[in-house]
Amino acid sequence: MSKRLRSSEVCADCSGPDPSWASVNRGTFICDECCSVHRSLGRHISQVRHLKHTPWPPTLLQMVETLYNNGANSIWEHSLLDPTSIMSGRRKANPQDKVHPNKAEFIRAKYQMLAFVHRLPCRDDDSVTAKDLSKQLHSSVRTGNLETCLRLLSLGAQANFFHPEKGNTPLHVASKAGQILQAELLAVYGADPGTQDSSGKTPVDYARQGGHHELAERLVEIQYELTDRLAFYLCGRKPDHKNGQHFIIPQMADSSLDLSELAKAAKKKLQSLSNHLFEELAMDVYDEVDRRETDAVWLATQNHSTLVTETTVVPFLPVNPEYSSTRNQGRQKLARFNAHEFATLVIDILSDAKRRQQGSPLSSSKDNVELILKTISNQHSVESQDNDQPDYDSVASDEDTDPEATASKAHRQKSLDSDLSDGPVTVQEFLEVKNALVASEAKIQQLMKVNNNLSDELRIMQKKASRLEKQNSTPESDYDNTPNDRDLDDMGSSRKGRQRSSVWQGDSSGPDTAEPHTAPSPILPSTEDVIRKTEQITKNIQELLRAAQENKHDSYIPCSERIHIAVTEMAALFPKKPKSDMVRTSLRLLTSSAYRLQSECKKTLPGDLGPPTDIQLVTQQVIQCAYDIAKAAKQLVTITTKENNN
Repeated sequence: MSKRLRSSEVCADCSGPDPSWASVNRGTFICDECCSVHRSLGRHISQVRHLKHTPWPPTLLQMVETLYNNGANSIWEHSLLDPTSIMSGRRKANPQDKVHPNKAEFIRAKYQMLAFVHRLPCRDDDSVTAKDLSKQLHSSVRTGNLETCLRLLSLGAQANFFHPEKGNTPLHVASKAGQILQAELLAVYGADPGTQDSSGKTPVDYARQGGHHELAERLVEIQYELTDRLAFYLCGRKPDHKNGQHFIIPQMADSSLDLSELAKAAKKKLQSLSNHLFEELAMDVYDEVDRRETDAVWLATQNHSTLVTETTVVPFLPVNPEYSSTRNQGRQKLARFNAHEFATLVIDILSDAKRRQQGSPLSSSKDNVELILKTISNQHSVESQDNDQPDYDSVASDEDTDPEATASKAHRQKSLDSDLSDGPVTVQEFLEVKNALVASEAKIQQLMKVNNNLSDELRIMQKKASRLEKQNSTPESDYDNTPNDRDLDDMGSSRKGRQRSSVWQGDSSGPDTAEPHTAPSPILPSTEDVIRKTEQITKNIQELLRAAQENKHDSYIPCSERIHIAVTEMAALFPKKPKSDMVRTSLRLLTSSAYRLQSECKKTLPGDLGPPTDIQLVTQQVIQCAYDIAKAAKQLVTITTKENNN
């Protein structure tokens, strides 16, 4: 770690001095307190490493440094850079804030909800957008602009995207160009160094052909990251990949467990797992190794007289909503393994990974990790049959067709569920749900307050507009819509605005068919019309918020449709190409937020896999969209009133 970095950088989340940790996949440096929140989110949200007490591959650390020094944090705090965010009460945490709830709520909103990330306008086909982003990523990785690639990845670009025309992946492109930091970033986001292009070559092949030997060696290390990490955890050594040694299988000092019939049966069951299930088990064990190692570093570096350890401890792997409840329960049960049991599990995974690969590299660092985890589940289920309570509930048994095996699985699951009903897993889940509900309620109250304030401002502006109309109206003004008389805001222009609204509904860029002889005008609509439409939008948003408060999730879609109609009608009041940049920006925010709101609300519909796994997360996104719509409408009212009164 450079002296300059250690003395001048601040925490990305609270601006505290001298950050000691890094979030590798977010490209930020964070302080101890903020790191405690990051760890509770799970590695699928934030992958943390201590800057001094954790071993770093040099180019991985260089990649994180480069991202942070080039403003990667602005990707995750994009909307907070808007000065109006301060007026709306949205701000980042500061060093004096309490970890719970202040810093924790902000960090969850920032990284888990992605509440401040710049959103692209929604399209009907999300896959097209992801494909476009991935193609941009494919082109960008040949340059050294890391923050651009991280921004694309944050928006949904796929690190393993196979370009149909080019016949390769972004990692192939980065390797051919010798961009080692880009390769590090892509690998963090799941790029597979073992993927072959259309000509059968891997990224390692291109790195060697281009004379990029350091990159080629690093890609090989990434291929074996999972098994290397497990071996290093047990014996403090890694294989010598340069000389063709790709696996180290440590030996237990006490190998008596290996001689038992239960151990032999467990190993046989492990070996019978499909590659997919073995990969899942390997990934879970890798995550548990990371949790245990990070815990050790955490405890060794904290000042226990000033920090309350109970509020920052991570007792087991956090829930990953992308995994099934059975797998999440099994992952959490890995924390119950004592040192000897866990070491036995890791050795069995390493042995079977080597057997399955037959000396060839695992497919990727992520798959490598996955390739070690699922096998141990069965082994320890068998070994603990005397307790009638497995340490790890095997996902592999989901594929069992044997009736006895099915009955055994049901019995084990019943035992597991009853055990968890009073155990720490349930308490943790309860607290997480409770915290999510509190945060959601606070967000709803904040948005309700914003809407009430907006309604008050609208009434004041409406009175001013009416007073101006009364003072300035003339007998001829009812049907006069010339630019010179536009500041009169007369009844005639109001009627014409309403005609445009009815004709343009659903198409803010269409022609004014109500007045075919009149070209689209760059003149802004009357303040009265804008206020009227904003009131309708506000009313519909309030209905949506009430539905959120009352947990009426089936009301989200009809509410979002009414909001979308009101937004479309309001957008239709404005010219197709407004001269004002502020008007164009506000209109884009208004319409894109309405489309995004509809997309989020549709997630409440049951799909092929049932209802959404986290309705609270959907509600948070719905509230954020509603907030953006209200903000844009308020901006348009303010701009229109100011312009029409000048």
